[in-house]
Amino acid sequence: MAIPIKFGTDGWRAIIADDYTVDNVKRVAEATALFMKKHNMKKAVIGHDCRFGGLLFATTTAQVLGAYGIQCHITTSGFVSTPMVSLGVVKLKANLGIVITASHNPPSYNGYKLKAAYGGPMIPADVTEVENMIPEACTLRELPAVQYLKDKKLLKEVDLETIYLKHAKKNFDFKLIKAGAGKIAYDAMYGAGQNIVKKLLPRCVFLHCDDNPGMHGQAPEPIHRNLSLLSETIKKNPKITAGLANDGDADRIGMYDEDGQFVDSHHLLLILLLYLHRYKGMTGKVVFTFSVTDKMKKMAEKFGLPYEITKVGFKYIAEIMTKEDILVGGEESGGLAVKGHIPERDGVWMGLLVFEFMARTGKTLKGLVQEVYEEVGAFAFERDDLHITEAQKQQVIKMCNDRAYKSFGSYTVKAVEDLDGWKFIFGDEKWVMIRASGTEPVLRVYAQAPSLAECRVILDAAKATIL
Repeated sequence: MAIPIKFGTDGWRAIIADDYTVDNVKRVAEATALFMKKHNMKKAVIGHDCRFGGLLFATTTAQVLGAYGIQCHITTSGFVSTPMVSLGVVKLKANLGIVITASHNPPSYNGYKLKAAYGGPMIPADVTEVENMIPEACTLRELPAVQYLKDKKLLKEVDLETIYLKHAKKNFDFKLIKAGAGKIAYDAMYGAGQNIVKKLLPRCVFLHCDDNPGMHGQAPEPIHRNLSLLSETIKKNPKITAGLANDGDADRIGMYDEDGQFVDSHHLLLILLLYLHRYKGMTGKVVFTFSVTDKMKKMAEKFGLPYEITKVGFKYIAEIMTKEDILVGGEESGGLAVKGHIPERDGVWMGLLVFEFMARTGKTLKGLVQEVYEEVGAFAFERDDLHITEAQKQQVIKMCNDRAYKSFGSYTVKAVEDLDGWKFIFGDEKWVMIRASGTEPVLRVYAQAPSLAECRVILDAAKATIL
């Protein structure tokens, strides 16, 4: 019996050569083709990141879709970022995009993301429809040859990197960024952002910018514990003014200030909202996921902007962005989006916006964080990923559902919110949140407090309570 294939928070992900095999990719690709035929879709864009077997899995997907008469535009740029595929869908007027990537998961994983015609994650209802069409086995006895598909004009090559490069140069003043943002350090985490950043910001100090599918065993998630080399590089080089890091498919972001201190996505969301509204005079709704700091709500209210809180997963933000006028949208894990670009997370684009803000104001990233604090007050945020047994995880979930946790250490629970996971409110803008990951066998525990030291105390108290 074939393994069940389920799409998580953002796509299907599995361990290569275990559940992520050519045969299982064929199954998912056939479901994609059936979905496209049902909805009279005729054109797809396909790309892959730096992970092992990316080209093989992307080509296999194109062959399956081609067998159903669907024209596929597959990248000639080698590995590409997820935002490049999403932008390519828009620029090429395609119906759907497919990215072979496991995003920030460990290098043993690969995955399969679906992008809609508007250049962002496919809405949850459509993803579910594709998922429900996945067959027990691919019904195609033999896949059409690549050359046959090219001859029939069902397979076309496209340079997605160049499309993205031209789009970025049209939207940013790189002379201004070069002159005003200072010297930048960039950590690609062996991911798909490395080549485009070399072309857009060639004067960077580059780290982990070679094609290495093994990634030295490090999950390419741009959070502080994975970026010690970037932090130390900045601390040792006083000429470096900021650091930028992206995940494996370059749709997520992490940054460092001139002191080598990590600036997380919560602070970056607030910086982007401040820049776009106060400095550029832009308006629109603010959308963020349940795990994001409530300082976003505070700043939106201060600026008189409407806001909405969604479940965890950028797909929920993207769906709203396709229907409403959204100024800034984002999630805790580093996926941020802004008005004037595609409704998609884009770690490179968000970094460029921050550098532009620095260049226009003459402020450092540390200075921009301080300006945020002047608006909404100082805060810190931290997250632990607990690798526990399924039995332990289910017990914690039951305790949360039953509202059994009344305190965590010395912190008394005053209220509980459960939009997606459980957020235990302590008052004084302090809280802890518990949620099972949608892409990994992990229990995530988040904390907000006035300082990182107190976040650590809260997280340790939470771990001691639930395990």
